[in-house]
Amino acid sequence: MSQLTPSDQIEQIVEALEAGREQDVRSMLDDLHPVDTARLLESLTPEQRPVVWLNLSDPDRGEILLEVSDGVREDLLQDMDKPELVNAVRELDIDDIADLIPDLPDEILADVLFTVDKEARARLGEVLSYPEDTAGGLMNVDAVAVRENITMRVVIRYLRLRGEIPENTDKLSVVDRKGRLTGVLPVTTVLTAPADERVGSLVDREPITFRAMEPQDKVVDAFDKYKLVSAAVVDEQNRLVGRITFDDVVDVIRENADHSVMARAGLVEDADIFAPVIRSTKSRALWLGVNLITAIVASWVIGQFEDTIEKLVALAVLMPIVASMGGNAGTQTLTIVIRGLGLGTITQANAWRVLKKELLVGGLNGLIWALAVAAVAVIWYQDYSLGLIIAMAMVINLVVSAAAGVLLPMLLQRIGIDPALAGGVALTTVTDVVGFFALLSLAAVFLL
Repeated sequence: MSQLTPSDQIEQIVEALEAGREQDVRSMLDDLHPVDTARLLESLTPEQRPVVWLNLSDPDRGEILLEVSDGVREDLLQDMDKPELVNAVRELDIDDIADLIPDLPDEILADVLFTVDKEARARLGEVLSYPEDTAGGLMNVDAVAVRENITMRVVIRYLRLRGEIPENTDKLSVVDRKGRLTGVLPVTTVLTAPADERVGSLVDREPITFRAMEPQDKVVDAFDKYKLVSAAVVDEQNRLVGRITFDDVVDVIRENADHSVMARAGLVEDADIFAPVIRSTKSRALWLGVNLITAIVASWVIGQFEDTIEKLVALAVLMPIVASMGGNAGTQTLTIVIRGLGLGTITQANAWRVLKKELLVGGLNGLIWALAVAAVAVIWYQDYSLGLIIAMAMVINLVVSAAAGVLLPMLLQRIGIDPALAGGVALTTVTDVVGFFALLSLAAVFLL
């Protein structure tokens, strides 16, 4: 088993489950990392999951609960009794417990808090005092701090006495007597500096740090920009309250990526793929209803030109081309703008320049592809007027789609709606309505 990839291991466990070989499943689970076990549980049906879950130890269960999607976690928590939950959760680090707390029943939370020591409860309360999407909500409280007036020999002795250094520790925080951060000391410096050298002479006094209430998106940007492994988190008085490590940032990046992909279809990124049919139907029904309304609006516009279409059937054939091209062009712009808003590269200060540039791109692409579709229409129907009309409609729709791709996400963000969630539907409505209206109205005026 040790030479198999995690994917191969998961595949073998699934095969053993389907064959009813529970003893083999138990032995193979011992070789699987908790992260891979979480992926395994997500790939199993609700009927198969209990077989795997019952063969896992409590410490492993706690780590796995952190890794599985929200939908799967909800089902697993429902199947665990009170002692099992307490034993699984209390083995976790403080920041990990904080991540699980929103999903835990109140009575379980009380028991977990009762089993941890007073210091751990205080640290947990500190983490929970910050919103989840801030640096404080993202941080760990296990930062190692030293004073400036001690020597490297004392620092090394202190680290040895601790017995365990937190994961991903690439620097130590340096604080004064009031706990205020004065700088950081790289671990490489601790290892290479003379033993009698004092911390104060080697400290980096201009480290990259974050205020506890700083949005997590800014934290992610800074970690990416400055290639950080960890960074200190301070409060308003510059007191050290914790640190953020790159693995926490990777989790945020993954969640944001999942959200961007799923939100365009109106789906929740942490949904259970094997959730009950009724639950999945309910979660998708609302979004389908919204799409139905937008489709009815587009159909209504077409209905206003029913006589025009009856007199010139070619319009019915060419309409989807105009709408589709506008939709694709608008989606390109929309994607760029949503990404720019997320990264902070598009602001009110440069929004007009972005709009002007996208309008020019839309207009130029409109002209290029208008000529192409006009040529197709002329060859197909031997009608130069029809070719001119569809060319004009194409240019209009691509320009409007470019404008909508810029303005819609900015408007949605301003009114507090996630552009990734609602932008696609709004854009499709605009491009369909404008494309149909432009083609049919121009045809009604100039061809009939």
